[in-house]
Amino acid sequence: MKEKTKGAQTLWDRYKYAALVALVGAGLLLWPALGGGTSRRQESREPPGGESGWDVQTVQKELEEILGAMSGVGQVDVMLTVDSDGERQLAQDTQLSYSGDTAAPEDYSRKSETVLIDGSGGDGTVVVRRTYPTYRGALVVCQGGGSAEVRLAVTEAVAALTGLPTDRVAVAKWQS
Repeated sequence: MKEKTKGAQTLWDRYKYAALVALVGAGLLLWPALGGGTSRRQESREPPGGESGWDVQTVQKELEEILGAMSGVGQVDVMLTVDSDGERQLAQDTQLSYSGDTAAPEDYSRKSETVLIDGSGGDGTVVVRRTYPTYRGALVVCQGGGSAEVRLAVTEAVAALTGLPTDRVAVAKWQS
């Protein structure tokens, strides 16, 4: 029995640091899933524009705020063009009624109503599926647009946030 504990002690002495690093790594991987370490931008939230969904002007304003906070960008204006504005599919309460045999009904009717929920701010709808806008291109005019480093950073940021390829994002220098 002493040989087994001595062997286990030898293994522990040899691999204790590796085990500690593995445990810390696993803890860091699980940390966001357990509710820790979320920033304001990572939190789940309703899309900008309220009940109407993703409003292009609101997205442009948010992009301007985010890009303006980047180093070297300065004052910024953003214009987005869209292929589609996106849409929302609302939950429906459907009632189907028929007369006659269930295997071969003689007549049937269908009635659907949009599902409404009562909330603290009044009635609301239940969204089942949402498609977000598809952007066609972006133009960013900023004070730091003369710098290649700033243009690259702005182009990559806009591409990441809108899903546009970088060749559809133009960055220009602000007129002095």
